[in-house]
Amino acid sequence: MFEHHKAPLLPRPAFLLRLAWGALFASLIIASSLGIGMVGYHFFENQPWIDAFADASMILSGMGPLHPLETTPGKLFAGFYALFSGLAFISIMGILFAPVVHRFFHRLHLASEQEEDRARRGG
Repeated sequence: MFEHHKAPLLPRPAFLLRLAWGALFASLIIASSLGIGMVGYHFFENQPWIDAFADASMILSGMGPLHPLETTPGKLFAGFYALFSGLAFISIMGILFAPVVHRFFHRLHLASEQEEDRARRGG
């Protein structure tokens, strides 16, 4: 997916497109994770869809549930969903920041290669 370390730096429009694709992929993960949470809270805690949305989005964002949990299956789901949400958050951040970090290190690598070339040529 990323260019080889000896390849030239990706042009800005292509880099912005890479960022957009990452943002789209991250948005799909967020939407599907939110959907999983909504379905779980709706069926395991018998919450209306709007309350299930609120609780799922709060857990997914790391804030915590709004409504007290009343059923054992709901509590189990909430625990597993919270663990899943933490991993989803880490994955989403990796997807969003990977192109930026890669570009930063690629630019550093190219700069160091140019300095080495100048030193070898004596100038």
